[in-house]
Amino acid sequence: MVDDLDSQPKPRSFRQRYDDLEARRAELVARLRALGETAKAHPGYKRALKLLNETFRSSKVAQRLAILQAAAWLIDILERLTELM
Repeated sequence: MVDDLDSQPKPRSFRQRYDDLEARRAELVARLRALGETAKAHPGYKRALKLLNETFRSSKVAQRLAILQAAAWLIDILERLTELM
């Protein structure tokens, strides 16, 4: 009989989760900065940048995923807006 505990994936360490969040944040910042001047003039651009920097840094690690999801959503909107313009 195989022990069920051996078949379950090991929980990721705090450091691994932290590094994953930081990597995702870096991806989103790069995506945001790649937008054109039209998007940079939009108020949503500044809000996304604030989410990715100030809000992200001042929040607890447990809240950071939700902040990244909100920033990703806002960047998606900005990308769609720039396609239309």
